[in-house]
Amino acid sequence: MTDTNRTNAIEQWTTVQAYVLAVICLLVGIAAGWFIRGSQSPAAAVAQTASASAPGMGNANGDAPVPTPAQMQQMADTQAAPLLEKLKADPNNPKLLENIGDIYYDAHLFPTSIDYYQRSLKLEPANTGARTDMATAYWYSGNPDAAIEEFQKSLTYEPNKASTLFNMGIVEWQGKMDISKAVATWQKLLDTNPNYEGKDKVEELIAQAQKHSGVKPGTTAKPLQ
Repeated sequence: MTDTNRTNAIEQWTTVQAYVLAVICLLVGIAAGWFIRGSQSPAAAVAQTASASAPGMGNANGDAPVPTPAQMQQMADTQAAPLLEKLKADPNNPKLLENIGDIYYDAHLFPTSIDYYQRSLKLEPANTGARTDMATAYWYSGNPDAAIEEFQKSLTYEPNKASTLFNMGIVEWQGKMDISKAVATWQKLLDTNPNYEGKDKVEELIAQAQKHSGVKPGTTAKPLQ
């Protein structure tokens, strides 16, 4: 989903709704750590990571209200409604299905997002951005094996896709505690994307993962929510 589409969709909400969702997404983004969107450029991913660390916006100490899951559902449904209406007339539009999946992903309603990504990918299986996002949604849903399987499928279409390699390394580390695979995945990212703007972040992740080199592979870590 492009930045322009996201901007147009957000404008359908009230200012308060958009602000509250921005706060909760920021908070979850900090907790989740490093994941980046499948459709993001490396530069946008680095900017997103930097903004997640910046002070001044709402935080968990009461600076802004945190919406309940029901409120998140309602806001996502409101944003998705116009696209769902279009879908009635064009049910086999893979981009439309992906965009709806993006809305529910951004609202952290991952099972719903997975459903729409699956439907989109049946029609457009080589969409590596949507497949990478679906894989990450599987991780957030507590299924690292399904996540890795989808990352691997993404790489069959685009072997050097930076966002896929970036996120797969995290799941190999955090989800499977397979340090050697995670490091190899991130090293491939660096080797095949020599101008990757997030090089420093990848190197930091490699250093962090290597601190766990003594942990037995296969030890799973619960995804941060």
